[in-house]
Amino acid sequence: MYRTHTCGELRLSHAGQKVTLAGWVQRSRKLGGMLFIDLRDRYGITQLVVEATAPAELLAVAEGLGREYVIQVRGTVVERQSKNPKMPTGEIEIGVEAITVLNAAATPPFTIEENSDGGEDLRARYRYLDLRRPPLQRALALRHRLAQEVRSYLDKQGFMEIETPYLIKSTPEGARDFVVPSRMNPGTFYALPQSPQTFKQLLMVAGYDRYFQIVRCFRDEDLRADRQPEFTQIDCEMSFVEQEDVLETFEGMMRQMFRGALGVEIPNPIPRMPWAEAMDRYGSDKPDIRFGMTISEITPLVQGHGFGVFDSVPYVGAIAVPAAAEWSRKDLDGLTEWVKRPQVGAKGLIYIKWAADGSIKSSIDKFFTPEQLRPVAEKAGAAPGDLVLVLCGPKRKAQTQLGVLRIELGNRLGLRDPGVFAPLWVVDFPLLEWSEEDNRFYAMHHPFTAPKPEHEQWFYSDRKEDLERVCANAYDFVLNGTELGGGSIRIHNADMQKRMFEVLGIGPEEAEYKFGFIINAFKFGAPPHGGLAFGFDRVCALFGGQETIRDYIAFPKNNQGRDVMIDSPSRIDEVQLEELCIAIKEENQ
Repeated sequence: MYRTHTCGELRLSHAGQKVTLAGWVQRSRKLGGMLFIDLRDRYGITQLVVEATAPAELLAVAEGLGREYVIQVRGTVVERQSKNPKMPTGEIEIGVEAITVLNAAATPPFTIEENSDGGEDLRARYRYLDLRRPPLQRALALRHRLAQEVRSYLDKQGFMEIETPYLIKSTPEGARDFVVPSRMNPGTFYALPQSPQTFKQLLMVAGYDRYFQIVRCFRDEDLRADRQPEFTQIDCEMSFVEQEDVLETFEGMMRQMFRGALGVEIPNPIPRMPWAEAMDRYGSDKPDIRFGMTISEITPLVQGHGFGVFDSVPYVGAIAVPAAAEWSRKDLDGLTEWVKRPQVGAKGLIYIKWAADGSIKSSIDKFFTPEQLRPVAEKAGAAPGDLVLVLCGPKRKAQTQLGVLRIELGNRLGLRDPGVFAPLWVVDFPLLEWSEEDNRFYAMHHPFTAPKPEHEQWFYSDRKEDLERVCANAYDFVLNGTELGGGSIRIHNADMQKRMFEVLGIGPEEAEYKFGFIINAFKFGAPPHGGLAFGFDRVCALFGGQETIRDYIAFPKNNQGRDVMIDSPSRIDEVQLEELCIAIKEENQ
């Protein structure tokens, strides 16, 4: 055996035992002729001691050890004279009797510590070294625990884990597909799945009424902290269910994940909020409900006073910032510049200061008296000592801008505690989104989402106004301002699916080419069904109190979609290109 125990296992109760450990040298130091070595594996760190009176051969080996050397050590567990209460193994050390160097190591390019001195790019290049660090080990351990909780819960609920193909047909609707050329069928391509959506619906048709999969998905889209070109979903589908059945089932799963991985209890039942209310109050379809500062419409109170900015727009909204009336002009000017950034897109920011003494000042005093502004501030939910911030424009655009501003203020004021969890179901989404640019409807979720049964009369109407009123039988699971998952009750009727394609401007030939397999399947007795998918990487990051998902993926890509460790993507040679019947067109051609 290379080891009898791990480096995080030994305690004072093991004192006197002969043990063998193996791992990496974290650090070594010489004190008063004695050599102390910290030996590390993924379970922890154990201190080794080589006495000054040890045989010369043992001393020579110990003194020659460098950082990250892989060694095997034999010795006796002894009680430490100077205990370290910060370490689980801090009450013991190993009196070393023999050291075997299993592998020498080059000096690592950065320190393998809790807080490394290596930058993000350097650590990405040597990801296999970065993965030795405790923060990443904890992140991947949390990911593992969560996956086990998911499988345990769903298995008890009667779900079967069934794999679906990675090489599928391209159906470009939404994000771009990654495509794979077929050597055996020249000129044709597979696509990597953005989700197993159609396959899980086919499994329902096939009679597998409770399916799940922790599955890899692929989307060729611009990247950010919570996006990767390849990501993992907890993908689920159920037959003979209504929306309430789905929500109840997966509330149970989330409760078990919180309880099993974090020891945290979340609300039962989880609150629900209609999409329209989420937009009106929070300016987001994934609201962070851990703090207040909700949005209030003040349009009727501020129009008709001769201020053209307000009089020329359909919507004026405000949020009240508690105890912020004393913010300086410099603070407000900085915030005004912040909302003008392209990521927010506002043209400016209007403020109303309601001082603690009851006086009111604003950036629009030329048009409003304090008496006229007081009811505006009250409508926004302000009190003396508070600051009111106002944006205006087209309703949804202004609400979205206020929502982004609200989150920024929540960050600046320390109101978004990562240790507090506030889950929420957002329901009653619009089924369709109208594009003025393309003069057509798009599916807000995907073309297989069913309308709410009570809205079917509008779904079959030819009037644009009626179609815009249709709500989807859909739902999103939101946690702390992040959408962790979403799904819907699906269309299972061939005539309704045909109608959906008509509304989306997908003609019969195009529908048959892209989705013929599922349209034909519906002709053979498709059951009512629905489901959802959770973004597993995002779940892991939020459970770990982080915003970026990269640390919860063993080998992630950077913001350019590159793996700098293996230098991918890369060119392939001419022989491979010829086999695939592909010619490369240079950019300058």
